[in-house]
Amino acid sequence: MNRTTMSYMVATIVSFAALGALTMQPTLAMAETQTQFANTPSNDATNTASTGLPSSTASPSSTASPSSTASTTTNPACGQVVSGTVTLTSNLQCAGDGLIVGADHTIINLNGYKLMGPGKDSSKVGVMIPATADVQIVGPGSISGFQAGVLMTGAQHVNVNTLIAQDNQIAMFMTGTRDTTITENILKGNTIGIAAHSASAIDAETNILTGNALAGITLVNSFGSNLAMNTIAGSQNGVFLDPQSHDNVVDSNTALKNVEDMNNANALPTNINHSDFKNNLCTISSPSGLCKGT
Repeated sequence: MNRTTMSYMVATIVSFAALGALTMQPTLAMAETQTQFANTPSNDATNTASTGLPSSTASPSSTASPSSTASTTTNPACGQVVSGTVTLTSNLQCAGDGLIVGADHTIINLNGYKLMGPGKDSSKVGVMIPATADVQIVGPGSISGFQAGVLMTGAQHVNVNTLIAQDNQIAMFMTGTRDTTITENILKGNTIGIAAHSASAIDAETNILTGNALAGITLVNSFGSNLAMNTIAGSQNGVFLDPQSHDNVVDSNTALKNVEDMNNANALPTNINHSDFKNNLCTISSPSGLCKGT
């Protein structure tokens, strides 16, 4: 891979990571405000406290179970902070950001519809997941036309599966995340398919990544991840790990027709950053020997 291209790719990821941190600050404030509003005592509760008599609609139990407080949203609006179970019932064309996750255990079901943004050169995000846990984004459906299709910052245990992300700068971007699962997605025509900065324990398996200009999958300063059984074609790099990324496993991927199919930090010996490349069907690697049978 051309070193200028590699430097640009790494700089892009680092810049997006900084942008993600800045973007999330007002988002977290919005989510916190909504949570505080939801937890404000109602008039019924106030009346109960002042009179000692329960409202006619009051529950016998003073503590609601998590399942009883989970919300259900259909047909969400662009820029909406969402939680609970969220289901699209039509295509969503956004001039700004798409959906913003505001609580743990949120499920976004694209339900076969499209989430569309103002263009990949914008600063907008399709689905923003800030500092939450156990979030799911489920297809079928598509996310297109955003700077980042899915942006995860400081999130844990996120699962993204069976969707299409195309024509974004970065289809799926993680920074400061842990235990992210990305499976059975189609990522095509983006600048980068999957990118991670300072992330750990990513499990990216059985995805199809085609025509993503700079890279199919790239990790920057990330560790302890498993990239397996993905199909990657038509990029400058199929898989790229930078020198600060360590203890990652790249296993049983099919990476063909890329400028470089497998690239460990521009020919850094794999024992330096403890990268484990094995069983990958490819033809061109840096250093040599990362492809099966070579």
